[in-house]
Parts: sequence; structure tokens; C-alpha cells
Amino acid sequence: MLLLQKVFLTPEELRDWGWRIPFVIGALLAIFAAVMRRGLHETEAFEEAKKVSKPSGSITGLLKYPRELLLVVGLTAGGTAAFYTFTTYMQTFVKLSVGLTEDQTTFVIFGSLIFATLLQPIYGALSDRIGRKPLLIFFGVVGTLATIPILTTLKETKSPFTAFLLICAAWIFVAGYTSINAIVKAELFPTNVRALGVGLPYAITVSVFGGTAPAVALYFKSLEHEDWFYYYLSGMIFLSLIIYATMRDTKHESAMHRHE
Repeated sequence: MLLLQKVFLTPEELRDWGWRIPFVIGALLAIFAAVMRRGLHETEAFEEAKKVSKPSGSITGLLKYPRELLLVVGLTAGGTAAFYTFTTYMQTFVKLSVGLTEDQTTFVIFGSLIFATLLQPIYGALSDRIGRKPLLIFFGVVGTLATIPILTTLKETKSPFTAFLLICAAWIFVAGYTSINAIVKAELFPTNVRALGVGLPYAITVSVFGGTAPAVALYFKSLEHEDWFYYYLSGMIFLSLIIYATMRDTKHESAMHRHE
């Protein structure tokens, strides 16, 4: 999008039809990924599970794991709300609430996402050493305490560089969730129900708490109480923190190699 905006298209062309190009590219990449996936070998755990029992993709089979289903919902809710806030909604926030120009907004968001991308493998490698739970608790504690100050300060600044630093500061704790959330969910379920066990509650939770985060923020803004969203997001992270603090560390107690 940055290349389209700055190199290939005029602002008018981008608004009229150019904004569709990234979606087309994404659709083509999805097809390419599906073709690649068809040629990949299954994991050893899956092959071993097939020898023991047939993979169960039914809701009935999934309902044997009610605790794990609730864990996926609980550990996802705060994380997905934070993720959508500092990705999807942040562009709207820094433009409408902070007051940055379109170019400033584009570069600030682009730079912060590059920073967030660099954090993912670092945090993932760290979780392999110290476990998943400490990183999730780090996200929960710091996210609960720092979200309100960061968003409040961000709204008050007029400096693009300060805005960039504040969003990057948020990613330092948000990455504690985004870098490992997929593997944590996978480690909750045995092989035969893992895909459905992860996919179904995760999709529902993301739709309810993640996808609605921008709408909730804009609703509070329309009421002239935008700061209420800061407390909403902080509260969501705190609720997930309760789950992080009480769940098992899936790095040390993984169900990924269990077949039932």
C-alpha cells in the first residue's frame, strides 16, 4: 500500500480503485498458499495419530475438551482486542484523533508494523527457552498497566516520531501475545481435534472481541468519550491475564503429541 500511495498511483486513483489492489494480491497469495499446502507432508504427530485413531473433526469430539475451548476464548479475547487496536484501528486513531497527515500516518503505521514483525521471532525464541506462560503474563500485566497511559499520551502528541515510539512501545508487550498465541492454542489439544479445537473458538473470539475493537473505539469517540475505549481495552487484557495466570504452561505440558 505504501508503494502504491507514494510511487505508482495518485491519491485520486488510490481512492477510486487502487485500494482494491492489495486485496487482489492477498487473494492470489491465498491461492498460492493453498497449492503449497497440498504438497506438504503431514507432521509425524499427525501420521502417528492416524495409526491410533481417525482424526475427529466433529463438534461432538470437540466437546470432550470444554476446558480447553474456554481457555482458547479467554486467552484470545484480550490479545485479539489489542492486536486489532494497534493494527487496524491505529491508522484511524493517529489520523483522526492525533491529527497526523495521510503521509505521516502511513509512515508511522508502516514503521511500527516493521518493528512488530521483528519482535515476533525474538519473542518466539524466548518462549522456547522460558516457556509460553511468562510471555503471556508479561503481555497481560504490562498491557493492563500501560495501555491507558500509552493511548492517552498518543492522543495528546502532535509529533509523528513520538507517535511512532509510543506505538512501538505498545508492541513491546502486545508481541508477548501475538508471537506465541497460535502455538499455545495448538499445544492445548491432542492431534485428532487440534484443527477444529483451535480454529472454531479462535474464529468466534476474534470476531467478537477483535473485529469489533475499531467499532467500539469509534462508538466511544462518537459519544465524545474516546478515553472510555482505553479502559475497555485495558479491562479486556486484564480478563485474559487471569487466564494466563491460572492456565498451565503449554510449553512444558503440551498435548500436541497426545493421540486420543
